[in-house]
Amino acid sequence: MNFKRRALTRAASIAAIAIAGTMLLSSCAANEAPAAGSASTAPSTLSGTLNGIGSSAQGAAEIAWSADFQTANPNVTVNYDPQGSGAGRTSFISGAADFAGSDAALKDTELATPSPLCATGTKAIDLPVYISPIAIAYNVDGLKTLKLDAATIAGIFKGTITSWDDPAIKAQNAGAALPSAPITVVHRSDDSGTTQNFTEYLSANAPTVWDKPASQTYPYQIGDAAKGTSGVADAVKGAKNSIAYIDESGATGLGIAELKVGSSYVKISAAGAADVVAKSPIAPGRASGDLAIAIDRKITDKNAWPMVLVSYLITCQKYTDAAKGKLVAAYAAYAASSAGQQSAAKNAGSAPLSTELAAKVAKVIATIK
Repeated sequence: MNFKRRALTRAASIAAIAIAGTMLLSSCAANEAPAAGSASTAPSTLSGTLNGIGSSAQGAAEIAWSADFQTANPNVTVNYDPQGSGAGRTSFISGAADFAGSDAALKDTELATPSPLCATGTKAIDLPVYISPIAIAYNVDGLKTLKLDAATIAGIFKGTITSWDDPAIKAQNAGAALPSAPITVVHRSDDSGTTQNFTEYLSANAPTVWDKPASQTYPYQIGDAAKGTSGVADAVKGAKNSIAYIDESGATGLGIAELKVGSSYVKISAAGAADVVAKSPIAPGRASGDLAIAIDRKITDKNAWPMVLVSYLITCQKYTDAAKGKLVAAYAAYAASSAGQQSAAKNAGSAPLSTELAAKVAKVIATIK
């Protein structure tokens, strides 16, 4: 599988997210030919509207999925609002969204809070459908390549490394055009699953520097804050000598640092991210059908990219509205299918689920009612 994104396609997807802002993203594509593998030639019997809220990192994939799904099912409308992972989970739990997109699995406290969408005695579940590397993206004139280890990244984003020509950066980048200029750090302002995954990586790999626990809210008072993937991308593009962590789908036009994994520096790749997820276990202690993944952040295999996020569709096991459950199950099934994963890879640069994980996800989706 070639995981390279098509630059124009991805740029268009990210632009669509930015334009949407707080508006719903509705991809109406009923007049197009059905996407390969998206449905049989038999007329669709599905109808209705699905409203999803959540991950901005997942946004480009959601645009593609909703367009494909609506093409195959012309009487269905799918709206997705990329407000952020935290907003998605909150909206789903309150009943304001039929499903959520989240780069972090539901917390125990969230699982314990019943949603009016879910039938009595059932819970929400986490379905992994989107895998993407998190990029360390930068905007520095003349800096063609940048190599960083976890401790240096932690120092930059904590605020203890403040200049581009700091000895810790220079030691890893001999001959690089590092300016004697302050570093402008850009981080997420909203409750973000990308932040959760980024801080998990630093907590695991640079614990003596990153002395805050992993969190969905940025833990240090430093730099500039921006909302959502598109907001962070715009902020870095608009500020010279800036740096940010961001889902790779939003890093078009920016430099991306190589990451030290084990004893080698690795270039970012969806394949490396997928390999880490494939080798990571399902999180223990979850309810049957919940497929939250405990990502192994310390994998050092060749070309692995452990600074990775897994983004989930969050749904009910059983909906109080059976028609809604049928519609959610059909949409989730497409997103997790081979065709859906290929569409996300093409439009968002994500990594398709491994065969084994895809089979697990499909088995759970088949039980949604």
